[in-house]
Amino acid sequence: MRDTTEQAERIGMATEIHLSARDVSKSFGAVRVLHGVSFDVHRGEVLGILGPNGAGKTTLFNMISGDIRPSGGEIRLGDVPLKGEPPFRRCKMGIGRTYQIPRPYSGMTTFENLLVASTFGGGRSERDSYGFCAQVLEDCELAGKANLRAGGLTLLDRKRLELARALASDPQLLLLDEIAGGLTDDESRDLVALVRRIRDRGVTIVWIEHVLHALLAVADRLMVLNFGEKIAEGAPDAVIADPDVKRVYMGIEG
Repeated sequence: MRDTTEQAERIGMATEIHLSARDVSKSFGAVRVLHGVSFDVHRGEVLGILGPNGAGKTTLFNMISGDIRPSGGEIRLGDVPLKGEPPFRRCKMGIGRTYQIPRPYSGMTTFENLLVASTFGGGRSERDSYGFCAQVLEDCELAGKANLRAGGLTLLDRKRLELARALASDPQLLLLDEIAGGLTDDESRDLVALVRRIRDRGVTIVWIEHVLHALLAVADRLMVLNFGEKIAEGAPDAVIADPDVKRVYMGIEG
């Protein structure tokens, strides 16, 4: 676990709410995927989201990013309600995200992938994007692979590129969807170090992850979903010790 004193100092006991959800629900026909989920994320905070497969985690992300609309409730970015804005507008509002399965433009180079994200997602001119994207590549340890086609990268580098593309849009809120999945322990540690550096620059992060040790190395708070409902939220130690979380997520009774 991270040191709680350092955690409090880094966040500065921030009270500014960056993202909020109130009674958010989503149904696909008769199938209810999310029901009455409410939470807040403060600026500069890292909120980790846990839950078994089918809990509604990615559906929640899709509603925040604008890929789908809620059936009920409200999501706000700061004071601004997020209603019918499509994903590209939300990207320009400062919301960046990764996908569980990386989605690079496989026929483009690593650097070209970032240029697309910076110019079309972040709204930078192509000229201004060159230096910015070069720095993002350096931060994500991809500078040596800038001219390689994205389709030929290893899984770790595709994960790094997925994160780099999100960062190239210069987000203030970053949604990470199982970015550590499929990586070795050493690769996970490298990825955690990178997420820490992003966090330390003041970016607010909401992170869905099944690789628990990676999430616990960074998260300030955890929220747990099960069958579309929130069953726990709070400090990581308290959430992991919660009997309902142990039963639902870890399969531990008592």
